[in-house]
Amino acid sequence: MAQKLPMTHRSTFLLPPTVSDDCNGSVPVTYALIILNQRLLRFSPLLWDHVKIRVCADGGANRLFDDMPELCPLENDVSGIRERYKPDVIKGDMDSIRPDVLNYYRNLGTKIIDNSDDQDTTDLHKCITYLLDFVSDDKRSNLCILVAGALGGRFDHEMGNINTLCHFSTTRIVLLSDDCLIQLLPSTRHHEISIISSVEGPHCGLIPIGAPSGSSTTTGLQWNLDNTEMRFGGLVSTSNIVKGETVTVTSDSDLLWTISLKKNSHEGEEGKLPDSQHVSVI
Repeated sequence: MAQKLPMTHRSTFLLPPTVSDDCNGSVPVTYALIILNQRLLRFSPLLWDHVKIRVCADGGANRLFDDMPELCPLENDVSGIRERYKPDVIKGDMDSIRPDVLNYYRNLGTKIIDNSDDQDTTDLHKCITYLLDFVSDDKRSNLCILVAGALGGRFDHEMGNINTLCHFSTTRIVLLSDDCLIQLLPSTRHHEISIISSVEGPHCGLIPIGAPSGSSTTTGLQWNLDNTEMRFGGLVSTSNIVKGETVTVTSDSDLLWTISLKKNSHEGEEGKLPDSQHVSVI
C-alpha cells in the first residue's frame, strides 16, 4: 500500500494573531470566514482579525448586524462597530436578510450576490463556491474556510452543512460552534493534528461519514484505534480524550474530527484572551 502524504492541522485561528503567526511555521494559511444564520459565535471578533475575506450567507448578515455590538461591550459606538465589522460579500437567495440590513451593508460597499435562481444548493455551498472562485488555483491548498453558525439550530440544516464538507472534501473547511469544531479528514491523507491545549480539548471524537471505516488507526488519544472498524450501528469513537500534543489519524474512510473548545472568564470582551497564566482560553 502506498504511503499517504501527511496533512497537518492546527487551530491557530483560535489564538490572538500575534501568537498564531509564531505558530504557523513556514507555510502561511489564508483564512476566510463564512457567517451563517445562527447566533454569532462569542469569539467572532477574534476570527475576524485572522481572515482575509468575510462572507455572510443571506440571513447571516442579520446576525452580524445584530450580534457583533453585543460582543464588543467595551465600546459604546454601535455604528462604528458595525462599520468596522462589515462583510466583504453577502451571498444567497436573499429570502432571510432584512431589507434594512441589506441596504445598510450595500451603502457601505459590501458586494451583494443574489443566487435566488439556485435552489439546489445550500447557502453554505454557494459561499464556498464563491471563495474557491475568488482564490487562485495555486493558493487553494493553503486556504482554510472557517464557518460560523453551521452547528446547532435545525438538525436538517446541520446535516446539510456536514454534507457540504463531504462535497468539498479536498478543501480545508472548519465548522465552528461556541462549544466545538468539526472538520473532515479525507481518507487519502495521513493526518497530523497539533493540539493547542489552551484553547481546545480534551474531549474529541472521530466519526465515519459516508461509509463505514474498515480500518482506522490513531495515536495521541486516551483510547486509540488500532486498525479498528467503525460504523453507525457499531463502534464510533465519541467522548474520546486527547492525551498528547499531537494526534495522528489514518483511515480507509473519510472521518469527521471534532474537538471541544474551551471557554474563559473574559468571555464577551472583544477578542480578548487571558494571559499565559490561564489555561482556559476560548
